[in-house]
Amino acid sequence: MSIRIYNSLSNSKETFEPIESGKVGMYLCGPTVYKPSHIGHAVGPVIFDTIKRYLMIFHGFDVTWVVNITDVEDKLIAEANAQGIGVFELAEHVTQNYHDALAALAVTGVDHFPKASENIAEIIAMIETLIASEYAYVVGGDVYFSVTQDDDYGKLSNRNPDDQSGHRELASGPKKHPADFALWKQARDDEPDDVKYASPWGKGRPGWHIECSAMSKRILGDTFDIHGGGLDLMFPHHENEIAQSESCTHKPFAKYWMHHGLTRFNTKKVSKSDPEMQAALAAMTLSNLLQEYSGELLRFFILSTQYRRPIEYSPEALASKKKGLTSFHRLFKRVNDLDAGDVYAAPSAADATTFQLGHQGLGEEAANLAKTVSDARDRFQAAMDDDFNTAVATAVLFELTNDVNRFIETKNLESTDDATGKQFALSAARALVSLGQSLGIFLSAPETASGGDALVGQIIDALLEVRAACRAEKCFDLADGIRDQLSGLGVTVEDKPSGATWAIEKPSDELQGKLIDIHIETRTACKTAKNFSLSDTIRDKLAGIGVTLIDRPGGTDCELT
Repeated sequence: MSIRIYNSLSNSKETFEPIESGKVGMYLCGPTVYKPSHIGHAVGPVIFDTIKRYLMIFHGFDVTWVVNITDVEDKLIAEANAQGIGVFELAEHVTQNYHDALAALAVTGVDHFPKASENIAEIIAMIETLIASEYAYVVGGDVYFSVTQDDDYGKLSNRNPDDQSGHRELASGPKKHPADFALWKQARDDEPDDVKYASPWGKGRPGWHIECSAMSKRILGDTFDIHGGGLDLMFPHHENEIAQSESCTHKPFAKYWMHHGLTRFNTKKVSKSDPEMQAALAAMTLSNLLQEYSGELLRFFILSTQYRRPIEYSPEALASKKKGLTSFHRLFKRVNDLDAGDVYAAPSAADATTFQLGHQGLGEEAANLAKTVSDARDRFQAAMDDDFNTAVATAVLFELTNDVNRFIETKNLESTDDATGKQFALSAARALVSLGQSLGIFLSAPETASGGDALVGQIIDALLEVRAACRAEKCFDLADGIRDQLSGLGVTVEDKPSGATWAIEKPSDELQGKLIDIHIETRTACKTAKNFSLSDTIRDKLAGIGVTLIDRPGGTDCELT
């Protein structure tokens, strides 16, 4: 099966044919590291990490992926001055914040993180070539690219340089044309010495656009396969990259241009430069989000939308995706509880036998599920081959989840000793996991309190025992309240014939105290309703795990014994 990619350069889907057979060079514009990364900065890395995984697993490509770090730029200088620290001290701190977030999001495929500050020689060499061929000119200590010298300038964004009023308003006197852009900026007296680089035109620093051209050229060559970035970078950044690169090498710059949709909050683009966004951005920084949500959930949230469409961020949208992701986790725990093997130890989706399930002698249900698994693999690949449509691919995963759950229930595997049936269910679930792992999800079981914090697990077990007692006494409001409060804390409860099970989506330091509060609130409600038997049950359950409740005039406290 061939891959088709929507190429922004041609505004059409094209069959993907790499420049060098079996190899793919891929470049993604990275962040300017002057403020902490927010959810919008995660979109490109997650999408292109997924694309790399897929290209390698399903098509066997050798992929080299580059993401640049802009650590020399006006915004960095201004922010460092505002904080009273050095430019590179700020850049190093924000870059580490970015790397930590990517690790939490399972973005592991980046091969090179070049920094602008480490590629000054390459930048200067490229500018010198452009000046020598009269595509650029020097004014004082500044160097500008001349857009009128480039006959096809504007071919990506379909803009005419003579019809750019916005640039005309910003034009400075030395420019020959309002749309000409800076390749090198002369140093100012008030700028830190460590961002003043020696050059043939005097001390200064590179313009923003030339950085990407020089770094991609050094690592990927004059021409490479895929250039990615947000839709907001198409003009002027990507347009200027094409102009300066192709004018320098006289070769095509990137064969395929992939632009992902922008992240929006309340219908507005998420942007660090928008004053109205500043308060919202504090909650949307990746470091803050990852304290509340798992990296897997944020990745799943991003992949639930086809990459060219905008992503509508909101806590409500995340909550909705969390429910969907939890449905997978419930199935995987259900399969693991069959004790046939670890569902997460799935073979690679690159191995065709992963989806060829032996079902002889297992009945019609197994035969149907075997066909469903095989079909799911084909449908998944068809979706991804069609411009990496992760939204359709994840829909295939949901359908397969329902089919595996149905098989477990139909065969009554949780209440029988059918070892063969359990092994078949495990194989089907592993096929599902392997598809998810090719997207960078389902890499491991979600963190739970068991093992990491035994007391938290015991408190939850005690709550579920209290909930069962409430239901036995027909106190359904109390029972439902316990489940709802647990859900609000990220603890999912699933009722099974053998009893209720639970899982924690995202452990936190505050979880233990909040769980005890649920016990106390439920006990208070019992006492108010004069159900002293249930009230005593709660007290005794906690005492049995070393949590002593102490009633005081102002309320109830607890002590750990």
